[in-house]
Amino acid sequence: FAAAIGFATTVAEPALIAVAIKANQVSGGTITVTGLRFAVAVGVAFGVALGTFRIVTGTPLHWYIIAGYVIVIIQTSVAPKAIIPLAYDSGGVTTSTVTVPLVAALGVGLAETIQGRRPFLDGFGLIAFASLFPMISVMAYAQISEWRTRRLRDALANLEDST
Repeated sequence: FAAAIGFATTVAEPALIAVAIKANQVSGGTITVTGLRFAVAVGVAFGVALGTFRIVTGTPLHWYIIAGYVIVIIQTSVAPKAIIPLAYDSGGVTTSTVTVPLVAALGVGLAETIQGRRPFLDGFGLIAFASLFPMISVMAYAQISEWRTRRLRDALANLEDST
């Protein structure tokens, strides 16, 4: 349920739509509007689902955030350099007018129903997850796209060599 809310709110996020359209124009169509929106939405969906799992289990927020940023740092060193600013912006752009109220309400409501949880920390901790994981998913999207392009190029080169 949390993943569905995260995905749906992100796809409908006006700020993300505007950024995706601009990224498509600037990249000459290399970055598709739908591709970027879905890559960000998958990141938010995973982040919100993981954040609700963390609220239910009561594990410390900082361990998840530290692990997430370690992944971001590693990905930053291997991802295509042109996508890194867009990936970082995607983390901030997704937490806007549609996503934040719904995701924060989910986190606060869930934390209030579980004894021993702190609604404000847990509710806004969920927003931290919604900001962190789009960076990971957008860089992963670029890495997969680059890998597929390289694989296709190699296959074409092998085909030309064999003829």
